[in-house]
Amino acid sequence: MKKSFQSIFYLLIAAASLHAATTITGTVTNGTSNKAAAGAEVILLKLEGGMSEEARTKADAQGRYKITAENGGAPHVLRVMHQNVSYNQPLPPGTENKDVIVYDAAKKVEGISANVDAMWIKAEPGTGQAQVAEMFVVKNSSMPPRTQMSEKSFEFTLPPGAIVEFSDAMSPGGIPIKTAAVPQGRDHYAFIFPLRPGETTFQIGYHLPYSGELKLEPTANYAVDHVAVGIPKSMQFAATTSGSAFQLMREENGVEMYVATSVRPGQALGFKVSGTGAFPRERQDAQADPNSAEGRAANNLPGGGLGRPEETPDALHKYRWWLIGGLLLILIGGAAWTVTRTAPLPAMAAAAPASRSALLLDALKEELFQLESERLQGKLSAEEYEKAKSALDSTLQRAIRRQS
Repeated sequence: MKKSFQSIFYLLIAAASLHAATTITGTVTNGTSNKAAAGAEVILLKLEGGMSEEARTKADAQGRYKITAENGGAPHVLRVMHQNVSYNQPLPPGTENKDVIVYDAAKKVEGISANVDAMWIKAEPGTGQAQVAEMFVVKNSSMPPRTQMSEKSFEFTLPPGAIVEFSDAMSPGGIPIKTAAVPQGRDHYAFIFPLRPGETTFQIGYHLPYSGELKLEPTANYAVDHVAVGIPKSMQFAATTSGSAFQLMREENGVEMYVATSVRPGQALGFKVSGTGAFPRERQDAQADPNSAEGRAANNLPGGGLGRPEETPDALHKYRWWLIGGLLLILIGGAAWTVTRTAPLPAMAAAAPASRSALLLDALKEELFQLESERLQGKLSAEEYEKAKSALDSTLQRAIRRQS
């Protein structure tokens, strides 16, 4: 009986601690000037039944702040406003200290480039449509670091006749947030979203009329490291521009990736796709019994286990697995292209038999996938992600050199 009373007592203490107020302190630093961000607005957002403001304060002359979460056992987000740009930091339950770095903002900053412009195209029989998901990874390497923010922070074009289905944006180390693609004129769009120092990812899904063949003529608005097109293997890809830079870079799990590297602004990259097909994982999900464990996983956890990030539009989740998978193919294919681009294409196609290096590449690919998955789920801080990614990239380069 005595043990029972002790257990109940400890449970009551634990329950009370979940609802106890927690005081959160920290320092806000201006990463542009490396000085204290005096007067920055600090807002505490509670993540219970949505997102609502719980408390607000300002950083003092030394950039220090103190704010109280009435329920310290609940997840929160700390939002710091500086020059009309927000900088958000997740606060897991029990967090008592959080430092935040903000940056000065300008409508135009030097050092903006695009790392990746990738699109995935499918055309299922009988739909009369081609569905496209396109992803832009934009890098802000301004020095000193500043945030680019305007009504046209990032501009891009879509094919004529495109009907937008969803769009979102993700800050460096953040999670996807539903963000509108604002029409700017004929087939021209812009995101009103800050380009903070680091990499910002934009994703947009749209569909086009399709009668068995689709011709596209994308033109890069920025210098782009990699322009990629992914299609189901049952569909066909053909360049329509003379001297096309596209090469078949990767063929895996029923998906073909065509990649052009070091693309110049304004460079023509015309191509056409034909035939019909869906991506293999989507076919598996469609065939899964919705009442089975596999079916529920397919419906609720795209990518075979990725959690549903907060504020992510539902439409995006049916594309999640191939957006992430395609990005990883580009990361790996891009590294391979850097090392082997001087080799003729037939030699590249004649791959050596499986070896320890090949096995290592497979393991690294899986590790990269897990790393990206954990970042999307918020399990890694930006610093942890960058350290792990840097180490994997270095190992990947060595493995590719050994295999080649």
